[in-house]
Order: sequence, then structure tokens, then C-alpha cells
Amino acid sequence: MSFIARTRTSLLPAICNVRMYSGEPGSGAGRGGGGGGSIREAGGSFGKMEAAREDEYFYKKQKEQIQNLKGHLSKEIAFHQEQIKRHEDAIRRHKEQMSEMDNK
Repeated sequence: MSFIARTRTSLLPAICNVRMYSGEPGSGAGRGGGGGGSIREAGGSFGKMEAAREDEYFYKKQKEQIQNLKGHLSKEIAFHQEQIKRHEDAIRRHKEQMSEMDNK
């Protein structure tokens, strides 16, 4: 598998991360099988504050991953544009060679 394919497949699942709550965030343990920690289980304002911090962390992480992906895609675009230029130059040279052969 190429580097580009590996990078795309490894970044996209992380970017498409979806979180679901049962009820209000920080109001207690969710339905996912895990408790989420003692603060989250207790609920109340500390649970809500912890849920907000967690949401902020994942928001920032997702934003960072999107920026990294955009940078990678920009590099890919530049690479492919350079390849197009090289191919167009090669086509032009080959056409010139063909026209020289026709003139002989």
C-alpha cells in the first residue's frame, strides 16, 4: 500500500470521530459499558466541567488533524501539478521528434 493510501486511511477514521451521550454531557455514566471515570459518574457541575474539557480537547485534536490533512493534500496537489508539467514537456518533445522524422 502506498504512503498516500496509508495516510488517508489512517487519518480519516480519526477525523470522523463521533461521540454520543445518553442525556446531558457530564450528567453521569453513559451507555457505552464504561463508567467514564468517577467524576463523570458522579455527575453535577464537576462532571459537566470535565465533559466540557473533554469536548474541547477532542475539538482541538480534530481541528489539528484537519489542518495536517489539508497540508498533506496541498503537498500532493503540488506534486501532481509538477508531474503534469513534466508529462506535458515529454509530450512536446515526442511530438517534436515525430515532426522531425516526418520532415526527413
